[in-house]
Amino acid sequence: MQPRDGKKRIVPYTWAFTCYDFLALTIRKTLLMAFLLVSLLPSMLLTYLAFRVAGEAMRSDIEQGLKVQAATVSQDIDKMLFERLQNAQTWRRLEVTQDIRIKDIDKRLSNFLAELKSGYQDVYLELLCTDRAGKVVASSNPAHIGSIRHQAESITLSGKANAPVRLETLQLDGPEGAAVLPIGAAVPSMFDSGQVGELYLMFNWAQIYRILDQAAQSGHALALLDRDGRIIAASAELRNNGALLQTVPSSWLSGGKSGIGTYDGAPLHLKEVMVGFDRSPGFQQFPGFNWTTLVIENSQHAFIPVRQMAMVFLLLLALTSAFAVGFSMLVAGRIARPITALTAFTRRFMRNKQLPEVPHALSGEVGELTEAFVQTVRDLDQSRADLVRASKLAVLGELAAVMAHEIRTPIGILRSSAQMLSREPGLSSEAQELTGFIESETERLNRLVSTLLDSARPRAPKLQPADMNNIIRHSADLLLAQSDKKGVRISLSLDETFHRVDVDAEQMTQVLLNLVLNALQILPQGGQVAIATRTDAGRLIVDIADDGPGIPPAELSRVFDPFFTKREGGVGLGLAVVQQIIAAHGGDIHAGKSMLGGALFTITLPMKERS
Repeated sequence: MQPRDGKKRIVPYTWAFTCYDFLALTIRKTLLMAFLLVSLLPSMLLTYLAFRVAGEAMRSDIEQGLKVQAATVSQDIDKMLFERLQNAQTWRRLEVTQDIRIKDIDKRLSNFLAELKSGYQDVYLELLCTDRAGKVVASSNPAHIGSIRHQAESITLSGKANAPVRLETLQLDGPEGAAVLPIGAAVPSMFDSGQVGELYLMFNWAQIYRILDQAAQSGHALALLDRDGRIIAASAELRNNGALLQTVPSSWLSGGKSGIGTYDGAPLHLKEVMVGFDRSPGFQQFPGFNWTTLVIENSQHAFIPVRQMAMVFLLLLALTSAFAVGFSMLVAGRIARPITALTAFTRRFMRNKQLPEVPHALSGEVGELTEAFVQTVRDLDQSRADLVRASKLAVLGELAAVMAHEIRTPIGILRSSAQMLSREPGLSSEAQELTGFIESETERLNRLVSTLLDSARPRAPKLQPADMNNIIRHSADLLLAQSDKKGVRISLSLDETFHRVDVDAEQMTQVLLNLVLNALQILPQGGQVAIATRTDAGRLIVDIADDGPGIPPAELSRVFDPFFTKREGGVGLGLAVVQQIIAAHGGDIHAGKSMLGGALFTITLPMKERS
């Protein structure tokens, strides 16, 4: 319809659909972004944190490995030198060294030194003895006998100038180009307090090179520094680069007795390096020489495992991101599915007036909407069922009131008349039988009226402390004759430890009689009824089970409805009355399947607290 002013207007429902389309589009995008944020951001953050933690742990392992290797090599060097000093200390006191006094004229000392050198293979380059003037009188190398050996600058091991064993200056370019470390030991005289000469052990410094080369097989470079920071031994790579006698920066050794650091390797003609060092700790009683062992590794080479791990983490992040994007797009593309299912659910409920299968809902706002709507439908369905039940009870109340006034009086008259007739003398057997029929049928009608009155206008219970076990025993005794007549065994399994409960004993007896009578009416000859009591969470539970045909699952929810019965001749009010009585006591009653295979009625009552 065109307005008078000629302007077009959008009717309200058109605005509604436009807003819905806009909101639906926004929800889809928002959901997609939310899924991406929820999945990608934590993944990226966790990947970064995991990489940082793993990287730091790997870096720490690398650094610790360098420090441990430096300490191990340093100890090996100290052990090697300690054994050489022990050799010097032992050999200088041998009796054969006293031949220095007679210039070793029989060459016994020289032969002994040659045998020692041969036994130690290439550990020593030469073993020799000099007299007090420094003249070589015995040697493992006969060519040096008679030459003069001048003492070089030495290092005393005990800190005393007159120490018997000392180290002389390391000769990296010694005799025949071999590196040698002379170890001098004073030979004491066995005949006076002086000394007869000197014993020299020309230690082959290549033994130290061998220790460093073996340690360098793991891909590191190693160096041994003297107390001034000069490289006096190195592995093959550094020796070939001319690193011997080079001085390393003092900053490399600023960490105390041992440490680790990353430095510029330019002083050793290397790139950035990681350096682990360990100062000589000594060996046993040998204090060491205050030398320092360096383990050097190229930083790029050291962190190859870290970079490989980074690639693995990036690959996992890429796979996770691809999965998250695909999953988010799938969820966003199907966002309308729960709304469609909710609409179909509503239509089925309105068409069939029965609660259909509940649709599956997603989490979030749509899920909350679905759950709230389904709960509302359930409440409506329950309210409808309650209304139907209330209507039945209302009709039952009116019917019971009419029957109470209009039926009980003639029923009473008929029963009294039948009783009077049955006492008349000369009454035939057929007449006696007919009066019996009248009396029993009027009694049945009277019970029906009483049941209708009980269900329509239940009496409020008079709660008093009572022992429920005694009520159960009394009820079983009342039904003993009927159960024996039908051959049904009633067994009791009562818990004697629970507290007393507040109940109306008369009404609870009525409940038990109704339930057990229902079982007796349906059980075959030789059946069984089991009554048990137990406590749970401050409540008394009474289980009444039988081994009869049981209740079909589809009828479990209807057994307490008024007028619902499957038994021929039944009215369907007994269980409705039982439920009303239990509810008036603040309890619950449920029907199910028993362990015996038949029906199970479970009564739950609040227990009286101990005063």
